[in-house]
Amino acid sequence: MSRLLLLNGPNLNLLGNREPDLYGTVTLESIEQRCRALATELGHELDAMQSNAEHELVHRVQAAAAEGVGAIVINPAAFTHTSVALRDALTAVGIPFIEVHLSNVHGREGFRRRSYFSAVAAGVISGLGPLGYELAIRAADALLRGDA
Repeated sequence: MSRLLLLNGPNLNLLGNREPDLYGTVTLESIEQRCRALATELGHELDAMQSNAEHELVHRVQAAAAEGVGAIVINPAAFTHTSVALRDALTAVGIPFIEVHLSNVHGREGFRRRSYFSAVAAGVISGLGPLGYELAIRAADALLRGDA
């Protein structure tokens, strides 16, 4: 059994109400529940956290190393395009991570096409809505088993 960490950045706490035509109507709580159930099914424990504050996410990533977290799934949201600090935290701890985005960022505004995370992520899943999170949990499982 490994520990997985699911991190979500700013404004994702508004899922279900926020721009449903773009992000859908599924809530973050529902996504977390589905990911927790899948992680358990795959033999892992999953912790989840959402924050609108960059420093809180940085602290959580740093703590993950001491907690023995084996893989991270992260939707950095708007921090994707701005946070060198969060990227540095992820590279510093050396825990493999999967970057997830609900929408297809490559089909949106130009500034959303630039990610500080993609080049150092084990993988990137974009544009598949909530399913992307479940695929990321499966990918994290494969990484931990040495199948990816």
